[in-house]
Amino acid sequence: MTNKVLSIRPFIGAKDFERSREFYRDLGFEEMVLEKNLCVYKLGNLSFYLQNAYVKDWIDNTMVFMEVADVESFYQELSQLNLPSKYPEVRLLPIRYNHWGDECFLHDPSGILWHFGTFKTTS
Repeated sequence: MTNKVLSIRPFIGAKDFERSREFYRDLGFEEMVLEKNLCVYKLGNLSFYLQNAYVKDWIDNTMVFMEVADVESFYQELSQLNLPSKYPEVRLLPIRYNHWGDECFLHDPSGILWHFGTFKTTS
């Protein structure tokens, strides 16, 4: 490929579009409404599309991995947001320590599983 790649943006769906929109704003993403049923969410240079579309098998099998610099501090920030109290269907799972790196998990209001992780460096 000779063309410079600028970004990769997955599309995810929502069981309740308005609830998911609010959740991602509460999580700290900047929202840009593109159409009535489509928004883009940005955090720094990263972004994804949220669409008002729900297919249970698709949502139940959607996972997004976001690499963070320090999963310990990121998990603390997620915990402080207290999202499960506002969104009872949201689950924040503690850090799992793996041989390749460490990660914590967050299920969004639709059930999409987010992995937030830090890779171990090899010396």
